[in-house]
Amino acid sequence: MKFLGNVLAVIVGLFIFSILSVLVTFGIIAMIAATGEKEVTVKENSILHLNLNGRSLVERTSEDDMDLSFLGNPFGREFNAGLVNLKKAIREAKTNDNIKGIYLNTGLIMAGQANLLELREVMEDFKTSGKFIVAYDEAYTEGGYYLASVADELYLNPMGAIDFNGFSSEVIFIKGFFEKVGIKPEVFRVGEFKSAVEPFILDKMSPENRLQTQSFLDDINNNALKGIAASKKMNLDSLTKINVQMLVRKPADAVKYGLATALAYEDEIEGKLKAKLGIGEDDKISKINATELNSTVKSKNVTSKNRIAVIIAEGDIVSGKSDGAISSDKFAEEIRAARKDENIKAIILRVNSPGGSILASEVIWREMVEAKKAKPLYVSMGEVAASGGYYISAPADTIVAQPNTITGSIGIFGLWFNVEELLNEKLGVTTDVVNTGELSDFMNPARQMTEVERMIVQTNVEEGYETFIKRVAEGRKMNPDSVKAIASGRVWTGAQAKERGLVDILGGLETTIEIAAGRIGAGDDYRVVYYPAQKPWFESFIEDFGDNVRVGWIKAELGESYPMYQKVQKLKNYQGIQVRMPQEINIK
Repeated sequence: MKFLGNVLAVIVGLFIFSILSVLVTFGIIAMIAATGEKEVTVKENSILHLNLNGRSLVERTSEDDMDLSFLGNPFGREFNAGLVNLKKAIREAKTNDNIKGIYLNTGLIMAGQANLLELREVMEDFKTSGKFIVAYDEAYTEGGYYLASVADELYLNPMGAIDFNGFSSEVIFIKGFFEKVGIKPEVFRVGEFKSAVEPFILDKMSPENRLQTQSFLDDINNNALKGIAASKKMNLDSLTKINVQMLVRKPADAVKYGLATALAYEDEIEGKLKAKLGIGEDDKISKINATELNSTVKSKNVTSKNRIAVIIAEGDIVSGKSDGAISSDKFAEEIRAARKDENIKAIILRVNSPGGSILASEVIWREMVEAKKAKPLYVSMGEVAASGGYYISAPADTIVAQPNTITGSIGIFGLWFNVEELLNEKLGVTTDVVNTGELSDFMNPARQMTEVERMIVQTNVEEGYETFIKRVAEGRKMNPDSVKAIASGRVWTGAQAKERGLVDILGGLETTIEIAAGRIGAGDDYRVVYYPAQKPWFESFIEDFGDNVRVGWIKAELGESYPMYQKVQKLKNYQGIQVRMPQEINIK
């Protein structure tokens, strides 16, 4: 009994400790929030500190976003950095006389290549001011190094590492898992490259999928190497050899081959920054982060009647009004409101999506068509604008993408799951049904599909594909047969898509805004307004608190099995007819 009493005491103690930890954390956050309400000023001789290490780069975060990364990873929460917010801060730092340079930490940033390129471009522009950029980290991923390579000086910890060996994309196949548990996928598709269903029916990539993956990976890697070579003033062929053969195998190699300026510890970097600022060793460096700097910036042309709406469409395309996705009802309303607003002279849809529901895509497409009739309509593609992401982009007057954007994937598939074996043989569960019509229990997952059902679904998929081709042909002013020649679900990079007429101009969001401003003849008299409206960071934190705790607990319990769990959880988003990328591309 004494042992049981001790166990109970430990359990109660852990419970109380957890509650107190939560209360303390919220107390700290509340104090930070209260401090954040104070007016921020940029002190003389300051440095803009961009600490992106371990953060996910997304399109946009709240204007008052707080950097809580010093708390570690409370409740499994992932910290984001907004691309729009970062670019705004860097542009301000370029012209603010009190900012002397940028201190950059990007080592383990989580981001796609197109958004990293967009951030690199604004940093390259910052360097034209003559101000410095110094980068330091203990370890760099391929993406982290790609971004940091823009710096004038790049330092690596003497025991650190740089992952510089090219890109790879790994696909998780769960066919064997389905066979063991008794689930049979029912697959319908059009296009030999529409391989989103392959993980459910194969145990390795099809030749078509391997071909397209190799093609866009090579193009993205070559684009990254060109950017690094230009920034580091290195010979491209020499850099390519270093990358292909992974010649940087220990920290000293990074210096030997010119990827790093020197090996150093963080305190030594502090000394180098002080020297650049001309202050003494005992003086404190005045640092300001992006959120703080942005709070000091006055909005440009607040009263201007020439407004350009930038609608950020990021995530899966789904029906309804879901948060954290491109929900058809919500985004149709946003586009419609921008179309009817007399002060909005042009509309830009910023797309970062692998696609999703064909129905939801069609709803948004319709609003894009109506918007195009009313005012200039543009699309700026981010990291990925493929399948349904391209479907909703097709009506635009002009499509702008980065050379390393992932786009195309013009194809369609349908996916259902037969769980008869799982129910009957694995779980001992049987079902029975009474129908009034021949197809009253249409697509019942508890039994085999009939040939009539298969014919109906396949016909719907093929008709959906023809509709997709028609939408693209109309939007791009192409012959349907020409679209089919580059469709079949194949993925292209932005540069490859431009060669094939799917993209008009290579560039980022700023390029698109400049084109829109020129079209409406606004000169410098225009204001960019972003939609949808962002919630304050603390409100978002509270709303996401429960989900963050749950995800953190599941990650801790499953460990390396968590990616498989995610894959299975996402199956519900794949059922039905989809315009979705051929696979969930994870570039490492």
